[in-house]
Amino acid sequence: MLADHPGVRVSRVGDHVAELVLDRPEAMNAVSTQQARSLAVATTALAADRSVRAVLVTSSSPKAFCVGADLKERSSFTEADLRAQRPVARSAYRGFLDLPVPAIAVVAGYALGGGFEIALSCDLIVAEDSAVFALPEVSVGVIPGGGGTALLTRRVGWNRAADLIFTCRRVDAAEGERLGFVDRRAAAGAGRAVGLSMADTIAGHSPVGVRSAKRAMRRGLSLDLAAALEVEDAAWRATAYSPDRIEGVAAFNQKRRPVWPD
Repeated sequence: MLADHPGVRVSRVGDHVAELVLDRPEAMNAVSTQQARSLAVATTALAADRSVRAVLVTSSSPKAFCVGADLKERSSFTEADLRAQRPVARSAYRGFLDLPVPAIAVVAGYALGGGFEIALSCDLIVAEDSAVFALPEVSVGVIPGGGGTALLTRRVGWNRAADLIFTCRRVDAAEGERLGFVDRRAAAGAGRAVGLSMADTIAGHSPVGVRSAKRAMRRGLSLDLAAALEVEDAAWRATAYSPDRIEGVAAFNQKRRPVWPD
């Protein structure tokens, strides 16, 4: 069952689309330990809900998607506290990456550090013109630890990722689109509508097909071509012998919208 948690709101925005709202606006969604726990719980529930076909990730803050880790909280941490928090933080970021259905991040305002990493952990990024992206971790003595070094490099290549991670420079939506990590741009205030339109389109397609395609893409990403093609074949077989394929072909031939089995 989808439910709200401290710092996170989850709701339906259609029969098969769920929206996860980062909801700590007073801190511009700086990720506290409590909010990290909430994110892990919320994404686990979303992953288990078979009726969810796409997830929209947004923010309740007018200024920021998320500004990264809560450094005010961490300022009083001992090394033991930091070690104890680490698996909690990893679970929060991993929760987005492990969603079995497509996730779309809608970024307006700042997406810094862990906020950028949450967006990168989603499958698609919609950026409003106000969006500002950066991974500033090396400027404060750490590195991107929510998947940033791996995910950004996979999206844009070594040299472009190195530029952003080593210099900590900030990038706007237009440059993010040129670099290749922003998938759609939107005018101010229009990002959620653009993201929701994408989510609705995805949710209208075969649930088995979309889940299988994402699984094949994710698993094949780190493999050589031959192994990736074997992963793809296994995913194809999961769709080819499914009721979704039967309904999809019938709907195509009958020139009607498919009614996917539950």
